[in-house]
Formats: sequence, structure tokens, C-alpha cells
Amino acid sequence: FEDEILDICLQLLDTNPKFFQNQDRDCSRRNSPVYISRVVSAMVNCNDDQGILFGRWKQPYDDGVSPMVWSGSVDILQRWRKYGCQPVRYGQCWVFAAVACTVLRCLGIPTRVITNYNSAHDTNSNLKIEQYLDENGKVQAGTREYIWNFHCWVEGWMARPDLSEGYDGWQVLDPTPQEKSEGVYCCGPTPVKAIKEGELKPKYDVPFVFAEVNADVVYWMLQSDSSRKKTVDSTSVGRNISTKSVGRDTREDVTHNYKYQEGSEEEKAVLEKVNLRKTYPMEEEGLKVKIKVSEGMNNGCDFDIFAVVSNNTASERMCRLMFGARAAGYNGALGPECGSKDLLNVALQPYADKTVPLRILYEKYGGCLTQDNMIKVMALLQDYETKEIVLGVRNIYVKNPDIKIRVLGEPVQNRKLVAELTLTNPLPGPLSGCVFTMEGAGLTKGQKVQELDSPVGPGEEAKVRVDFVPQQSGLRKMVVDFESDKLTGVKGYRNVIIAPLSK
Repeated sequence: FEDEILDICLQLLDTNPKFFQNQDRDCSRRNSPVYISRVVSAMVNCNDDQGILFGRWKQPYDDGVSPMVWSGSVDILQRWRKYGCQPVRYGQCWVFAAVACTVLRCLGIPTRVITNYNSAHDTNSNLKIEQYLDENGKVQAGTREYIWNFHCWVEGWMARPDLSEGYDGWQVLDPTPQEKSEGVYCCGPTPVKAIKEGELKPKYDVPFVFAEVNADVVYWMLQSDSSRKKTVDSTSVGRNISTKSVGRDTREDVTHNYKYQEGSEEEKAVLEKVNLRKTYPMEEEGLKVKIKVSEGMNNGCDFDIFAVVSNNTASERMCRLMFGARAAGYNGALGPECGSKDLLNVALQPYADKTVPLRILYEKYGGCLTQDNMIKVMALLQDYETKEIVLGVRNIYVKNPDIKIRVLGEPVQNRKLVAELTLTNPLPGPLSGCVFTMEGAGLTKGQKVQELDSPVGPGEEAKVRVDFVPQQSGLRKMVVDFESDKLTGVKGYRNVIIAPLSK
């Protein structure tokens, strides 16, 4: 760990409200990873205390640091201490999770960061995320329940002597302030085994985490007679639950730790236990909608997306297709529209497919793309005769350019090196306010920030050189962030092997 980090983590424990309420009782319980991890889960956010991070999920971030800019926990923890335990602005789920991972590891609890794709935020514990659509298939505003494109938490490995046998091992801990647990914004430790088995009673917060990986998405579409037509998606939530592989920069899928295989007898038993009934569509029956994408969905470019509608019946169907794309945040919040089609008379022949393209123009999405670079695509097919509604939903990521990282010089401990950082502007207009930020544990002693003096024109290179002196030998990771007025949150990394100083 970097200098000061252990002292900061211990100071964090001495700043938690339970310490101020009863110091002797708090300190006497610090031999329990269950107790410590719950304290850390609450203290990484600042909603109830002098915690580390202030959460914000939309701009402006001018009075702090955008969550996209952070590359590591060290600078965040050092700022928290330097400014008198005032919350550091700003964090989002991956920042909260990364800081919690650092603190828990530093305090001796084995910890890893987890990412859940299509993560449900169920506010009323009914295991359903309800979305309301208008007559044109557009999501209506006002709901507190979202499907996050992804959500990050951590797992800590510990025994659970406070529970009955069988719940030791990985425990979910989520420091992102979403809902209160026993009156405090924290979550966990939640036994992963309890989530998989649908055991909702063990401490702590099993129903909330179970919903994050298992909830149904229910769409209610407004009809011309003011009634609403219901369609249910039972398969999209809790996909590709992931962590970083040990010793490699690859993804390890841990979905099987959280849930049984879709449609299996074990899954049916778990769902019956929690009174959740899932209906999986039969591939060969009825109307279907799938959204497909093209190659080259690069920031600054126009590209095509496609609604592939299938009629798997013996009769011709006349349908309406509402096909649209909107800028979106990773937490499910929707922004302006960046492309749409409303086809009133789509004739689908028996046992045939039809592909409908939609061109997404940079001039439409460029100004409304959030820092998450995400576009939510929805294709809604309505059969005129049966009134059946079929929905296809897909989140697409608009790819930023790569950052090229070259290390100049012989990589030896305590010897000055130079990192050359280069990014080519892919946009049709100039980039102003360009800033590179570089950081690496054992490499840079915090963040190295380099600003460019002049704008970077279309197709031109933004290039800087950053001096650094590696303090530690071995395999090190250099992480780089690029920010500008029109292109934000661009990340790059490079592994560097630093040779030890010769004696």
C-alpha cells in the first residue's frame, strides 16, 4: 500500500458514528470482519457521517472531480484526510466500490470488486422494476426504479458466526448510497450463498441484492383507450456478473455464484421460495424483436443499428414498429432522443424476418451523449389484430479513441522515466481544455496532471510527455485519463515491469 493509506483507514474507523457513540464498544468489536465491513460500507459514502465520498450522478461536477476522472483510491483517501475528513466530490458506484476495496484489503479482509450488468434498483421490494411507456413507446419520466446498465459493489471473504451454518465465504458489500439498511446508507455483508438459494432472512439486505440480480422488468404501455398493456422481461436483469481474474487483466464470470442456470429445476425452486414466477419466451413461437448493431460505433462517427423483427407464425401479421434511441446514463436515467422511426404498416410474412435500419448521426447524439457514452435503444412491435406487444431493448456503448502509452527509458526502480501519452481527436470539431492525468501505484506518488496549451483539431494528435520516478519494482499498472470539452472519460492503461535497483 502507498504511504499513509493504513493510517487513513484506521482514522476512518475512528471517525465513524458508532465510535463517537461508544468508543469502548466500537473498538471491542473491531476483531469482527462482519462489524468492520458494515462500518466501512457506511463510511465510504457521506450520507450519514463524515464519510469519504460525495455521490453525484449528473453534471455539473465543477466544484469537484468528475467520477470518470479518478484512476485510483490513493488520491481520494489522501484528499479526505488532507481536508479534515470532508467528503471528496464526486463518486459513482465504481468509485465507491474501488475505495471500499482498498480500505477493506488494507484492514486485512480479502476483497474484490464485482460488476453486475443490467442491475435492478428495486425500491419497494416486490422484485419488479416497473417502466411506463406512452402511446409512442417512449419511457415516461417520474419512476424511482431503474435498470442500471451496470452496477459495482464489492465482495469480502469472511466467516459469518452471527448466522446459521453455511453462509461463510463471499459477502456482498455495497457502499453506494441507494437504500437505507437499519436506518443507515450501507448494504451488507450479504451472504452470496443466501442470494443464490433465495434465503431472504439472513442478515443483511438479502432481498435488495437478490432483486438486483433477479428482478423482472415490467413494461406498461398506454393504449388509445387510456388502458395499459403489460409486457414482462424475465431474462435481462443480472447478466455477466464479473470480477477481475487473479493475476490477469481479463474478466472472470461469477454469475453462477449468484444464481442457478436459467430455466433449471434449481432456479425454479429458488424462485418458488421467493414467490417470483418467471416466464421464459419460447424461441420458436410468436413475434420477436432483436436489436443488432454494426461495426464502427465510434465517437464522432455516424453508424447504423437494426431492429430485426420475426414472425414465427403461420399467418401474415400487420404491425406498428416504434424504433428509437436515446442518450442514457449508466444508472438508467434517459436523456434526449438521438434517432427514431415510427412505421405504421409493417407487413410480416409467415415464418419470415424483416430488418429495419436506423441511422444514428453524430450531429444528433454528439451534443447529448453523457459521460457514460451510452445510448439506449428500444424497438416496440405492436400487432394490430391481437394487440400483442413485443419489446426489444439494448444498451450500446459509443467507443472512445484509444490512448497510446509509450514508456521512454530503461524501467528501473528510482530512475527517472518519461511516459508519452497520445490521443487522436476523432470528432469533426476541435477539442479544447485537453488534460491528461496519469497515475500508478508504486510509479507516480499520486496523480500527474498535464494540460495542453492549445486546442486539438479534427484528426490531430493530443500529445504530452510526463516525467515520473518509479518507487517500487515489479509489475506495475499505469492508468491514464483524458478530459476535454467534448470528449470526456477516455481511459487507457499499460503494464510496466520495473527492474529492482541494482545493489
